[in-house]
Amino acid sequence: MTDRQIGVLREQHLHAALKEWYREEGDLLEVGVDGFVIDLVRDDLLIEIQTRGFSSLRRKLDRLLDSHPVRLVHPVAVEKWIRKIDADGEELSRRKSPKRGVVADVCAELVSFPSLLGHPHLTLEVLLVQEEEVRRPDPAAWRRNGWRVAERRLVGILERVEFTSPEDLLDLLPPGLPDPFTTADLAIGLGRTRHLAQEVAYCLREAGVLEVVGRSRGGIEYALPDA
Repeated sequence: MTDRQIGVLREQHLHAALKEWYREEGDLLEVGVDGFVIDLVRDDLLIEIQTRGFSSLRRKLDRLLDSHPVRLVHPVAVEKWIRKIDADGEELSRRKSPKRGVVADVCAELVSFPSLLGHPHLTLEVLLVQEEEVRRPDPAAWRRNGWRVAERRLVGILERVEFTSPEDLLDLLPPGLPDPFTTADLAIGLGRTRHLAQEVAYCLREAGVLEVVGRSRGGIEYALPDA
C-alpha cells in the first residue's frame, strides 16, 4: 500500500468533506510534489487543508513556498453540535454547543509560523463552518468525563475569509480598541479569552503589523507601527 493510500484511509470526515467541497473540475487529489503529498493541485497552485496543528506544516511550507504558490485552508466552527453515541453506534444525545468560533481563532494555530504570512506565495483562507463533533465513550478520557472526540463532521460552510499579507491580519482587531491597547482590551473586544487575545497579539507582532509600545498595570501595551 502506498503512502498516499494510507493517508486517504486515515483521513477524517471533516478534512475529506472540505477537500471535496473545495475541489474543482481538473484538480488533482493527493499528488506528490517535492517529496510531500498535497491535498489538491490546481494548475500551479498547491492547496493544503489543515483542520488543526499548523506546527506539523512548517517544514512542508518552508520547502514548497520558494517554488510554488500555496493556499492553506483552515476551518473554524462558528456553530457546533455535540453528538454522543454509545459503543454500538447508537445516538444517546445531540445538543448545540454554546461556544461560537471567530476568525481570530485561527491565531491559535498561526502562532506556529506567524511571520510566514509575509511570504508572497502563501495565502491563508479561513472557512467559517458548521460542524458536528461526534463523541464516543472512553474511560481513559477523564478530561471529558469519559468521552473522547471520535470525529468532526462538516455540516455547512458559512463564509470564507482570505489573508494574503501580514496587513490583512489587522482585520482581526475589533473596532473601538484604545490606543495603545492591552490583551485584556483585545479579549473584551473579541469576546474571547485573554489567552486567545495573547495569541492574536503575538501573531500580529511577529508579522510586523503590531508593535509593543510600553507596559502598564494591565499588561504589555500594543499599537500599530508608525507610518
